[in-house]
Amino acid sequence: MDDTEGLWYPLTMADMDPGCSFLAFNSCASHDQHLEWPLPAFGVAMFPPEIIHHDPVTRVMGQFQYSLLLGGQILRKRFPLKYAWIFLFLAFFVLWIMFNSTNFTDHITSKLAEKKVPTTEGPIPTTITLKHPTESPKPTSVCSFHSVLPEDTLELEFLKNYITWPETPPVPSNFSLNETSHPAHSTFTILPRNGGGSWYVGDQLEVLIKIDDFNGRPKKSGGDVLFARLHNPTVHAGVVGKVFDHRNGSYTALFSLLWEGSAEVEVTLVHSSEAVTVLERVNQERPGRIVFQSLFRSGSVTEAADCNVCLKAPLEQLCNFTDIHTGEPWFCYKPKQLKCEHRITHAFKGYVPQPTGMEAKLFQSGVNLKISIPSSGPSKITILPKLKVLNETVPVNMSGEGVKARPAGYYYQGEWRALDGTTVHQFNNATALSQCLKGKVLHLYGDSTVRQWFEFLIAKIPGLKKFDLKTPSQTGPHMALDYANNILVTFRCHGPPLRAFTLPVSQFHFVANKLDSVVGGTNTVVVFGVWAHFGVYPVEVYIRRLLSIRRAVVRLLTRAPGTLVIIRTGNPKKLTLHETLTTDDYYALQRDKILRAIFKEVNVRLLDAWEMTQAHYLPHDLHPPPPIIKNMIDVVLSHICPKR
Repeated sequence: MDDTEGLWYPLTMADMDPGCSFLAFNSCASHDQHLEWPLPAFGVAMFPPEIIHHDPVTRVMGQFQYSLLLGGQILRKRFPLKYAWIFLFLAFFVLWIMFNSTNFTDHITSKLAEKKVPTTEGPIPTTITLKHPTESPKPTSVCSFHSVLPEDTLELEFLKNYITWPETPPVPSNFSLNETSHPAHSTFTILPRNGGGSWYVGDQLEVLIKIDDFNGRPKKSGGDVLFARLHNPTVHAGVVGKVFDHRNGSYTALFSLLWEGSAEVEVTLVHSSEAVTVLERVNQERPGRIVFQSLFRSGSVTEAADCNVCLKAPLEQLCNFTDIHTGEPWFCYKPKQLKCEHRITHAFKGYVPQPTGMEAKLFQSGVNLKISIPSSGPSKITILPKLKVLNETVPVNMSGEGVKARPAGYYYQGEWRALDGTTVHQFNNATALSQCLKGKVLHLYGDSTVRQWFEFLIAKIPGLKKFDLKTPSQTGPHMALDYANNILVTFRCHGPPLRAFTLPVSQFHFVANKLDSVVGGTNTVVVFGVWAHFGVYPVEVYIRRLLSIRRAVVRLLTRAPGTLVIIRTGNPKKLTLHETLTTDDYYALQRDKILRAIFKEVNVRLLDAWEMTQAHYLPHDLHPPPPIIKNMIDVVLSHICPKR
């Protein structure tokens, strides 16, 4: 028989229910099915070794008590019963000495410590403060607009530092509009060519921009949002200039001179620095100003509830639809009658107007919102053919320490000419388009700016027929098939926070999850563009989304290295006060920088929709007009068919 069989260890009063007194312990234990142990008459309970405390001192104490009790039972048989009280008295006396002898307990503890008794218990506090039970305060929210996965924390901080905007002035409630940036009083000046003389192809043009306020006084700080373009309307040529902020009210725009003939400088104040202050504050204070709504339905009962990336409410008041694969959060308020599982639709409901009142005057069309800045002198130059030195064509003038204006490309005769090494071919008819896509699978993911490409292709390729999937035209999913040329083209919108008309949640998927279902290969092309619907949130929301997509892209390229992945960047658009609330150029510019940084080291192709829109002669539009879309498709197909 095992040595411990039938062995019971003493359970002291400290282990018992605090509501049970010493004398009433037998009656208390009788109501607890876990305390059905032998209870001797003198008030010390016995318990089996498998439930003894892990504390080594308590274990030794229990063994000592057991020895005394066992000895007492033996002596009871040998000596008359009248002497039993003597042994009982001695037993309690010895126990009292043990528990009140510091030296004894310290000795036992030190001896056991020397043996390094293994334990799984955590450190025990030396001081215990007992408090009356109180109800824990309910959290006001179970989510955050500013969180990312733990492993992405360092990259998040790097990206936030990377896009740090120059400091902008405060905008108190009683600010004066007259002290803010005013394009009509501001000027730009073309600086003389370094070394003097004429301008040549290959030179770099430098333009100095000075910002004044409504009173005509020079600004002393930076932070204004400025666009610069060099163009020639006659030959439909254009290139974007790079703007440098000197943080003292002055700026420098640099342009690469890339064509012969005339070139005109255009500088635009998109936002004053004060407007940037408001845009940043609104995004931090009112990130949930775009309102979404879902319908919940079961039988004849239908309920609506507001939804968003994050909602300020305790967990028990929310339906948590966070994606289990990507960790992307999405919440709705719980319906009053139905369950969370009864959610059937997603829709854009509206927005809370911000900014309002006096701050809205910082966003006035025709006054200080995307307005051209006049020139203080000539705004045009003439560019001569590139000089040839020793039978080699070389750049003659390098302004500053080197070429700082590095555009992605430029337009000439209305055609985009890339400067990143890509030879852009022209696919001007249905035959050229279908021959390039023959045998290909083209998956398009993103917002409506990517859906434009799907619509362009089915309009230009007669054999590419759209299959009616009975889905919403705005969000899809859509599929088109050219059976003769074995071409498959699909489009699927990205997941929340997509602002769209009502669509079923069964068709609402995150891009990362869809990429994980792509087989991939040398005949597969994946294109995605995710940007336009994220401007109203703090940058953490966008960073979190792109990092999850990047992980999916890396997985795709690992299992199918031949897959071609193309990313469409964002683009500038027409701005009104309403537009600043949703898809503002400042928000888009910041997120464009984030996208480029996140995918910099990944084997993908970047389609620079930003420069292709800004450099074009047509006005900016969220959905670029057909001539720009045609150039974008030419770039995409040039990546697919580089040796056409």
